[in-house]
Amino acid sequence: MNAKTTKIIYWTGIILTSLWFGASGFFELTTNKIVWDITVQLGYPPHFIYLLGVFKALGVITLLIPNKLLRLKEWVFAGIFFDITFAFFSKVAVLGFAATTDAIIAFIMVSVTYFMFRRLYSATYTT
Repeated sequence: MNAKTTKIIYWTGIILTSLWFGASGFFELTTNKIVWDITVQLGYPPHFIYLLGVFKALGVITLLIPNKLLRLKEWVFAGIFFDITFAFFSKVAVLGFAATTDAIIAFIMVSVTYFMFRRLYSATYTT
């Protein structure tokens, strides 16, 4: 795969991830009834939901800054993977496997995006 294709896949993934987690963070920060009801049903306390919204918003901002904050982007990807993992297992435990479709799609999308990130920046900042 050439560098141009890798960049296109990477930036498409970053935009989709930013839209997905940006919207989610916005809904958590604005106490959207649907998002909050589901998250509370999964057993998470309100203070956690706000904090999740803050971190998602900051993560999206970090991801959208081109060619900067590469180590911090690694942490953002890790946080997104934790979020997806917890969402998946919480939904399996409380709502059943059928409710995990969004988490599975998010995992695949973010995994491909992270793989492209590593292809683009692997030698740039590793020591």
